Amino acid sequence: MAKSKLLEQVRQEIRRRNYSYKTEQSYTSWIIRYVKFHGTVHPKNLGDTEVEQFLNYLANDQNVASGTQNQALSALLFLYREVFGKESLDLKNLTRAKKPKRLPVVLSVEEIAAILKELKGVAALICRILYGSGLRISECLRLRVQDIDFDYEQLWVRSGKGLKDRVSLLPQKCIPELKEQIKKVEAIHQNDLAKGFGKSNLPKALSKKYPGEDKELRWQYLFPSKIISEDPRSGLKHRYHLSNRYVQKRLKKAAKKAGINKKVTCHTLRHSFATHLLKNGYDIRTVQELLGHKNLKTTMIYTHVINKGGNYIKSPVDVL
Repeated sequence: MAKSKLLEQVRQEIRRRNYSYKTEQSYTSWIIRYVKFHGTVHPKNLGDTEVEQFLNYLANDQNVASGTQNQALSALLFLYREVFGKESLDLKNLTRAKKPKRLPVVLSVEEIAAILKELKGVAALICRILYGSGLRISECLRLRVQDIDFDYEQLWVRSGKGLKDRVSLLPQKCIPELKEQIKKVEAIHQNDLAKGFGKSNLPKALSKKYPGEDKELRWQYLFPSKIISEDPRSGLKHRYHLSNRYVQKRLKKAAKKAGINKKVTCHTLRHSFATHLLKNGYDIRTVQELLGHKNLKTTMIYTHVINKGGNYIKSPVDVL
């Protein structure tokens, strides 16, 4: 019962800050693991030492990636700061999981073209937007009808990483397909309304502020799911967007058919977008804004990709 009350407090604080459901699931999962690690002792009775023990266990015994350990740390920081009101944690003896220095996998223009040729239907359109606009797969799938601006040839990314909005490119080649996709969404929406559904889950309780707004076409997802499901937070039965697994699966098959031997994911298309823009001479600050990177250093990794290999160094074997 105590654990249930604690998790309910955590969920309330997460939702009050408008964090995503994925973050809510992640944080509560890590808090449960933390409590179990210490024999189900209430976290209020634990402190800096116990947090360090758990995080060091993840790094040393479980050999987790640095990103996984950071995720656990973020969850526990949230618990102690936002739920328990503790200003900070003193983690002097924290062992950080090593972060391998890896360059992102980038496809050539020819490889991108070969993969896109093997894709069909809505998956093809999504992948063209990922490569043409540099979006994360989650950002692309969360697009709503109103986020596409045909006049200015741009699209709006709402509440991206760090809960920030930004504008990105709308590829001209995608415009006819997107107009057709919106017509399909409208037909699905009208059918849902006729069956007593059609409401969309609006951000920050806008449906209460503006009654009837949740039934408007502009709030419908651009890439709707084939089924109507129940929202785990509000209980609203609505048509969510497609699963990222749907796209990943089809992209993987297309890469295999195209004979690409690199590891290809949806994020590979984003990496390729950034690298190709820089290679074509676009300013790194512009690329940073399009990608939504907070730090320029994150964007600079793509300059390392361009400068690696045989782009500017002549191999001695080639002159034999």
